[in-house]
Amino acid sequence: MFKRFFPRVATLSLALSASLAMAAVTADEAAKLRSTLTPFGAEKSGNADGSIPAWTGGYATAIPGDKAGGRRSDPFKDEKPLYTVTAKNMDQYADKLTDGVKAMLKKYPDSYRLDVYKTHRTAVAPQWVYDNTLKNATRAKMDGHTPVGAYGGIPFPIPKTGVEAMWNHKLAWRGESWDVQMNQYQITANGKVVLTTDGLIRQRMPYYFEDGSVEKFDGFFWEINLVNAGPPIRAGEMIVGRQNVIEDKSTSYVYLTGQRRVRKLPNACCDTPTPASAGLMSFDEISVFAGRTDLFEWKLVGKKEILVPYNENRFLQAKDADIITGQHLNPNHVRWELHRVWVVEATLAPGKRHQAPKGTYYLDEDTWQAMLGDRWDANGQLWKTLWSFNYVMPDFPGTVQQTFGYYDLLSGQAYVSNVLNDKSYHHRATSRWPTDLFTGDGLASQGVR
Repeated sequence: MFKRFFPRVATLSLALSASLAMAAVTADEAAKLRSTLTPFGAEKSGNADGSIPAWTGGYATAIPGDKAGGRRSDPFKDEKPLYTVTAKNMDQYADKLTDGVKAMLKKYPDSYRLDVYKTHRTAVAPQWVYDNTLKNATRAKMDGHTPVGAYGGIPFPIPKTGVEAMWNHKLAWRGESWDVQMNQYQITANGKVVLTTDGLIRQRMPYYFEDGSVEKFDGFFWEINLVNAGPPIRAGEMIVGRQNVIEDKSTSYVYLTGQRRVRKLPNACCDTPTPASAGLMSFDEISVFAGRTDLFEWKLVGKKEILVPYNENRFLQAKDADIITGQHLNPNHVRWELHRVWVVEATLAPGKRHQAPKGTYYLDEDTWQAMLGDRWDANGQLWKTLWSFNYVMPDFPGTVQQTFGYYDLLSGQAYVSNVLNDKSYHHRATSRWPTDLFTGDGLASQGVR
């Protein structure tokens, strides 16, 4: 369906996408990261009609009124929507909508809509991350489904295959070390909102340690420690995880208060339900996709201009009680913008199993974060549409992904993860957390109930 946009890229073969050792780009290609491309590999220029502006360095100045380590304001609070997409006029914007968004407009025609605002290309990162990205362009390669030779930047800023693009998402810049207080909610099929988690998340990305190097990197790229304060039935539960670029080396442990012991999760990946969401979201639905890449064959379809949720500081200004209307987020508080994205299709690999054997993911060209995703079940039905919000965080600096969730188009239920709105601070940078905070032994020493 996407051939008409980028025929040359769209016909990349699946055999190429799955080849065992992909070469890095040439020095001449990499030089574009200093001219026509942004340091992360996006097109620096705007689009033909100016609805997507040129990238001019991102948003790196402090947002007026913000205090370090506190709540975040909206740098675009005075802007009004340019137009609104509804079930009645969606055909007019069909080429800018994903299958999942179209399905939501049709399923909830009286309540779901897209308020579309001016596009701002706010993505930014430290200069040392840009420098590493330039180095990665000529040194990083795929060995099967494992990126090698990459460190401290986007691994494949000029991707040639779908699996390279997905690793760009998994290794996108999010900072070095941070913590966040958050709530998570289930939305039942009849519109009831249920608090499933009130917790503290501490995270770090060793892949982005500024004093590290490709030679010292041990493969553990993302680590998380989640402690539940509520609801009361789940207070004291904890989970830790460490993701490795060699996917068999990833580990995760859970502490359940009723058992009073730490257990290693045997299959903390893929379509297995994660305890962090009370079993309502699978591990690989975190941040749209956080699963094993070797379960799928990945096809890099090409780029497309679509409407995506973006620069969602507006959302943070609302109360938790106001953000959900019926079976979905309240559209009054969601900002949509037109952006260029990489489209990547996933098809279940021979001999593998997954509840969603087909998926499509939309990766923002400026940050490489997956903004939207659609999944089909084994019967070929469009099953879930996934989404994520990024926030303008000039103190990191970056436009960083945090809140995410899904809508189940078949059952009518939904899940909203990492809601920061009612908390005293929104995603703050910290000094580097110690490694044992993310291990099974470290988790055992934290259990208090």
